[in-house]
Amino acid sequence: MTFASPLGPRLPSPGAPGASPLSPQTLSPQPLSTQPLSPQTASQHTLTPGQVAAMFNVNPKTVARWASSGLLGAIRTPGGHRRFREADVVELLNRRTPAHGA
Repeated sequence: MTFASPLGPRLPSPGAPGASPLSPQTLSPQPLSTQPLSPQTASQHTLTPGQVAAMFNVNPKTVARWASSGLLGAIRTPGGHRRFREADVVELLNRRTPAHGA
């Protein structure tokens, strides 16, 4: 007796017949709006995509799209994760939030 996986059919292993010739590098190019994390920027307070998303009440994927489009500058950690300067996030938050009494 065989059971069907609730996740659907399995994909072939890399290098197996029928596997995709695309590598992870060709699927995820680094956007121009990011820069590597340097000792200079490491000393600044940075936020994760989840923290930024909570501040704007949006999904973290939305924050990633903002970084990809250049709306919000991002820093890449050595592991490839995005971090955002707190000052940049606060500036964007102030631009997107109308002032009281205006």
